Amino acid sequence: MRTSAAILEPMATTTQPAAQRLPGEPSTFPYLVLLAGWLVPGAGHLLVGKWVRALLIFVSILGMYLLGLGLAGKVYTPNTGDILDILGFAGQLGMGVLYVIARLFSLGAASAVNTLADYGTKFLIVAGLLNLIAAVDAHSLANGRKASH
Repeated sequence: MRTSAAILEPMATTTQPAAQRLPGEPSTFPYLVLLAGWLVPGAGHLLVGKWVRALLIFVSILGMYLLGLGLAGKVYTPNTGDILDILGFAGQLGMGVLYVIARLFSLGAASAVNTLADYGTKFLIVAGLLNLIAAVDAHSLANGRKASH
């Protein structure tokens, strides 16, 4: 005859610890993850525990940012009025604090004067857009809409 402890033992091994979040279960801080991921590349993934992905995102975006500045890419300002400048500004704003650093220290060029500078401008825009995609991905992980693998 089995004791009550022997009957309950299989059930005890199948329960999840209270602190562990199940895949698909929403987090309590998805908007903090989104904001952190936008401000600092990779920070959103770091908050959800994906430190390798966070490091890869940080290195990739920082590398594109530094390459864009090294090629004398144009750093857009928000007040021009030309539609292409507005779109470039919106793309570069996606870099978060890196864009603020570029503006505060007058990094980059005021205009792209040659082909390399044009490539640098594209690197800066793509770095911002990639950072936005990474921040939304971290938000989806924290929200439970995307399963973490």
